Amino acid sequence: MENHYASVVPSPIGDIFIVADDFNVTEITFAEINIDGLKENTITQLAVRQLQAYFKGTLREFSIPTNQSGTEFQREVWDNLLKINYGETISYAKFSAHKPLAIRAIAAANGKNKLAIVLPCHRVIGTNGKLVGYAWGLWRKKWLLQHEIEVSQKGQTELKL
Repeated sequence: MENHYASVVPSPIGDIFIVADDFNVTEITFAEINIDGLKENTITQLAVRQLQAYFKGTLREFSIPTNQSGTEFQREVWDNLLKINYGETISYAKFSAHKPLAIRAIAAANGKNKLAIVLPCHRVIGTNGKLVGYAWGLWRKKWLLQHEIEVSQKGQTELKL
């Protein structure tokens, strides 16, 4: 039987719930989930420290061991999210350019990402620069992008809801 562990980390945009098994973080979410009876482990504690550093602006790339269940296609989409640089955005059209007929499937896979912030689905925006499609609220997406832009000092961009 697989063990489960959990931690909660306060952030400027709400509490973040972290769930892990013995080896990997399996979920990072803003959605309030029932973690009664679950204790922390070294992996959830590592995730807490790295998320705190991210919000302080001292961490740009995570090294948390992660594993979320998904199809091969979803995993490919999630792996591609890691190629989007900190402080930058990419449109759904450009993000799916390698499979243009699959843009809706790619957007759907992006929406099923259970590893908020660590797998940076918040960096994918609409073609017209508009903020679209963030499971945890567009206001959080806007905050995350603005935070990364300020920390990276990559200049200003207009973030449209």
